[in-house]
Amino acid sequence: MGFVALVFGVAVLIHYYLWRRLVRATTLPGRSRRVLTRVLIGLGALVPVTLIGSRTEWGHFLAWPGFFWIAVMFYLLVFLVVLEIPRALALLVLRRSERRRQAAPRPVGRGGLRTPDPVSAVPVPDPAHSMSASGGPSAPGAPAGPGAEAGGDDRARGRAGSGTPEADGLPEPAGSPELIGRRLFIARTAAAVAGVGALATVGSGIRTALGDPVIERVAVALPRLDPRLSGLRFAVVSDIHLGPLTGLKHTERIVRMINSLEADVVAVVGDLVDGTVAELGPLARPLADLESRYGTYFVTGNHEYYTANGPGEWIEELRELGVRPLENERVEISHAGAVLDLAGVNDVTGATAGAAPDFERALGGRDRSRSTVLLAHQPVQAPEAARYGVDLQLSGHTHGGQMVPFNLVVPLQQPVVAGLGEVDGTQVYVTRGAGFWGPPVRVGAPPEITLLELRA
Repeated sequence: MGFVALVFGVAVLIHYYLWRRLVRATTLPGRSRRVLTRVLIGLGALVPVTLIGSRTEWGHFLAWPGFFWIAVMFYLLVFLVVLEIPRALALLVLRRSERRRQAAPRPVGRGGLRTPDPVSAVPVPDPAHSMSASGGPSAPGAPAGPGAEAGGDDRARGRAGSGTPEADGLPEPAGSPELIGRRLFIARTAAAVAGVGALATVGSGIRTALGDPVIERVAVALPRLDPRLSGLRFAVVSDIHLGPLTGLKHTERIVRMINSLEADVVAVVGDLVDGTVAELGPLARPLADLESRYGTYFVTGNHEYYTANGPGEWIEELRELGVRPLENERVEISHAGAVLDLAGVNDVTGATAGAAPDFERALGGRDRSRSTVLLAHQPVQAPEAARYGVDLQLSGHTHGGQMVPFNLVVPLQQPVVAGLGEVDGTQVYVTRGAGFWGPPVRVGAPPEITLLELRA
């Protein structure tokens, strides 16, 4: 319930801000504003419904429209916030210009009389036109001269069908018509720029997210590595996120790209799935075709613990597919007459399911003269790995931020966002992941498969 309340509260605040900038500021009171307000309320309700319902079989149909709007909503927010400063400056200039215009002395006409302000002047009836057609004064409320009745009807019809606030019985915003028009122009220009920018960004991000992952080739020097192990190659992939927005071709493409690397070891570092074996089992079957010299290994990520049946069924499914789960354990990789310790620990989320990461079980009692590579889903697990003298930790989880500017927020929780870093003397490589979570959008953080080569 706490998660639901948080999502609902954030969605309400964001949509209220969008309403003020995209609806209230760009329209006059009336039908258009009411219609746009209702549309925005509907889109706002779609956010929590999508985040909750997409985890269930009945809610999968919401995934594409719901997550698409979430991405557009986010980038509308980003663009509008960035535009706040130029928008405020434009309004400041406009207000100063209006004050100068009002304060300027009006020109003096004949007879020493000032000419009326063109905006605020009230037309004065011409005495010549106040006479009736027979030459006498017209009666109160009567048309003033020939053709006046038709003109009056035209004016009445114009007021009734003008669509202005007065015609709708609603108050007009304060200021002269000229000032109101300029304010609307500024607001509509900012809304148009934000809308075009958001749609272009999301469109490009969808193409990136659904395209081929980038192959990152990284060499990591380990000071204690036996020279005979130099050149040992790991294919590292994380955050594949099989789910309602991915298909069989997504898995097949990742397997094909990994196999083309001809790696010695394949490491799948968590967040493989977003659903149960019954729902997603067919999408995982291509993993049986993964090829490497010394095997494919897997550790759980936080999303494995979010599935309805927990990670246990997926661990058994992966074993049948030829993928070796490392549940707080280690194996020896023998290569060219030397040995490397490869260990794996459960994700920190496992603590809520009675399967917490156990570094002592995975790393205790080993020969510390040998180099160790640890698979741990979250970079935040690196300080504990450093206590056990791990040389290199391979992680995922962050998606590299997935959508800029989230990459600026991730460091508040994780010590490394993407690429190679160091935590307490232990080197940490964080892959951006080969899939996506939530919106099928990646901006500034393309999907990745890493070929990592160890060097002495």
